[in-house]
Amino acid sequence: MIYFQVKRSKNDSFLDQKNMSNITTISTTTSASAAAEAQLVILYNLMIQNLSRVFDCFIWILGHIGAICVCIVFSQPVFRKSPCAMYFIASSISQIVLFNFAVFIRLIQYGYDVPVNSLDAWFCRIRYYLFYASGAIARYNIIFAGADRFLCSSRITRLRQCSSPKIALRVIIINAIFWIIFYIQVLVNFSVSGDKCRITTDEFRRYFNLFFLIENGIFPIFPMAIFGLLTIRNIRQSSERAKAGADGSVDGSQSVTNTNTGGHKKETQLHRMLINQIIVFIVLTIPSPVYSIYRTYFLNTSTLSGSGALMDTFLNNLFFDCIYLNYALTCVTFLFTSAMFRRELKQVIQKIIFCRHRQHISPIT
Repeated sequence: MIYFQVKRSKNDSFLDQKNMSNITTISTTTSASAAAEAQLVILYNLMIQNLSRVFDCFIWILGHIGAICVCIVFSQPVFRKSPCAMYFIASSISQIVLFNFAVFIRLIQYGYDVPVNSLDAWFCRIRYYLFYASGAIARYNIIFAGADRFLCSSRITRLRQCSSPKIALRVIIINAIFWIIFYIQVLVNFSVSGDKCRITTDEFRRYFNLFFLIENGIFPIFPMAIFGLLTIRNIRQSSERAKAGADGSVDGSQSVTNTNTGGHKKETQLHRMLINQIIVFIVLTIPSPVYSIYRTYFLNTSTLSGSGALMDTFLNNLFFDCIYLNYALTCVTFLFTSAMFRRELKQVIQKIIFCRHRQHISPIT
């Protein structure tokens, strides 16, 4: 009996030591997890801040310079009568609005910790309203530019007549009015919640994210690609007819495309600029709506906290910045793909420098 009690005491002592060891292990593991979580929080905060300070600042500066250059170049006499150039100008003006009310606010909010969401709920709504509306206006002006390229290269006279500055101006105005009215829903359904500007109801969030995926990512690709391919076909057919009709006999009717070398070269370069812009658009725009769908249907953002919430914020900001970068690279894309655009921009810069130089050296009267 005594032996049994002693043995039991030893077992109890062993169990107590084992339990204490387990508690110590759990405590150590918890402390290590907390330390790792704290390090992740610091890392993600630093990533979000540097992304805004560096990347958003780069996009804001490059975007403004590029949009202004596009507006100036396409206002020159060589492009002035081109409806396609009018669409590019309208798109660039919308981009300037986008850079100031989306990129700049994101820059000061995440890069320099300015609490923009604490200002007022109306500021939150107007900010996102201008983002969605100006982005759509810029995006669909590019689509209309692609449609114009198809029309002006068509061999059907009636279609070519639809490519005119008067019609382009009407389309630009109608496009702007439509999206300004359509995105009024943002003013109603966005508000500040938990220091973030977000959609107020889950039902509208699901609908809106799905719609934005289609409107911003999926749908524009198809008309852009279709008009681009049709324009390529028209230009090839026109080139073949121009070669075959060097002696003046081409179908008995006037060729569609500009048989003169200068006009044909301008149209070809406008088309090349548009195609490259479409490629950049597809690559940089698709990730944001896809991630929005993932967040809506597969990731419960309301339950995220700590490093998980910060990681979600970083990815969301990164993909939105890709959309902004798409617009900021418009002028860069034109510079790399069009010798005519480079020449016109160079001439504009030379004129500005020459005029300032003349003003500087002119005698005072």
